[in-house]
Amino acid sequence: MTTPAAAAVSLSADEARRIALRAQGFLGAPDRRAGVRGMLRRLGAVQLDTISVLARSHELVPYARLGAVGRGTVEAAYWSQGHAFEYWSHAACILPMEEWPHFAFRRRANRARGHRWHILADQDRSTRAVRDRLRAEGPLTSTGLGGAKNGGEWFQWSETKIAVEWLLDIGEVVCTERRSWKRVYDLAERAVPGALFHDGLDDRECLRRLVALAGQSLGVGTRADIADYHRLKGEQVDAVIADSGLVPVEVEGWGKPAWADPAALAAAPRGRHRTTLLSPFDSLVWDRARTERVFGFTHRLEAYVPKAQRIHGYFAMPLLAGGRLRGRVDPAREGSTLVARQLSLTSPGDARHMAAALREAAEWVGCDAVRVERAATPQEAAAVTAELAAL
Repeated sequence: MTTPAAAAVSLSADEARRIALRAQGFLGAPDRRAGVRGMLRRLGAVQLDTISVLARSHELVPYARLGAVGRGTVEAAYWSQGHAFEYWSHAACILPMEEWPHFAFRRRANRARGHRWHILADQDRSTRAVRDRLRAEGPLTSTGLGGAKNGGEWFQWSETKIAVEWLLDIGEVVCTERRSWKRVYDLAERAVPGALFHDGLDDRECLRRLVALAGQSLGVGTRADIADYHRLKGEQVDAVIADSGLVPVEVEGWGKPAWADPAALAAAPRGRHRTTLLSPFDSLVWDRARTERVFGFTHRLEAYVPKAQRIHGYFAMPLLAGGRLRGRVDPAREGSTLVARQLSLTSPGDARHMAAALREAAEWVGCDAVRVERAATPQEAAAVTAELAAL
C-alpha cells in the first residue's frame, strides 16, 4: 500500500479484498476466546432470515468464522444475559446490546411517522393492552399475547401483533430472543440495562457511530457500501463521514471514493484463510454490488425466483477458500446425508475446496455422508465426488 503526498491512501484491489476479509473475521486465526459474542461485536449486525437449509442464517454466520460451534451454544451466546437485541439494521438483525442508544434516530423517525404500514382502529387502547400484559406477565411471544394471526388485514396479523410490532419499532418493547423462530417481546425499560436505556443521543451522533461501525466492520468501503450496512441514506453518511474517524482511500479498479478503518490500514492483513460455505445473508456477501466489486463474483439469492428460472438453486451458498469466492452450492439434507443439489466451481482446482467445505458442513449438522446430485458439468461432479472420497 502506498501513501502519496497530500493524497488519499492508495490500495490495490488485492489489498482492499484482504482488508475486507480480515475485518469480517475470515483472515487470521479465529478468535475462539471471544466466541460468538465477540464475532457479533466485530460485525455489528447479524441478519436474521426465515430460510433454514443447513441451519438458519444467524447460525451459519458464526459457523463460517469460528467452525463447528454448537447450534445451542450459538443461540445462548446471542440471547442469554441480555447481550443482544433484535432491531431493524441491514434488515431484521441481531445487534449488540451496547448499540441500543445508537438506533434512537430510527426509533424517533418511526415515532414521528405515527404508525407502521398498519393503522389500528384504536392504537392507544391496543398498545396499552400489550404494555399491561408484558408488565404483569414478563416476556411473551405474540402467541402468548393472544395470537399473531386473527384475520387482520396485514398478512392476517392480529390487532395485538400489529400493536406489539409498533411498540418494537418505537423502542417501548424490545425483542430479547427468538424462540422456535417467534419473537419474544419484553418491555425495553426492563430488558435494556439502565445505563443504555435512553434516547439521549441526537441523530447526528447516532449516525456518526453507525457509519464508524460500518467502516470498521467492512474494513474498507464506498459511500454506498457504508450506507447499506445499516441501511442508512447516502446523505446521512455524507453528513457525518468527516467526523467518523474513517479515512479516505483510493482503491484500484473501484472508480469511486472510499473510506477505510485506520486500524485496518495499520495492521497488515495476513494469516490463515478460512475455507467455508457462506450464507447468502452473511455480511461478507449480502451486498451484491460490493461482492462483485471486491471478489469479481456475481451472486444472487434465488429462493424467491420461480424454480424454473433458477440458475444456481434455491439457497446457493458461496464457497470461500484462499480468500476468494470459488464456487457455490445449493445444499439440502436427506436423513443423515448432506446433498449438494447443485454446485459449480470457478476452476477445476476448486473441487478440493468444495469437498472440504461440504464435509465440514455435513459434520457440523450431524450428517455422516455427502452426495453430489448435480453440477455445472459432469466433470465438476466427478471431481468433487472423488475429492470427497479421498477425505
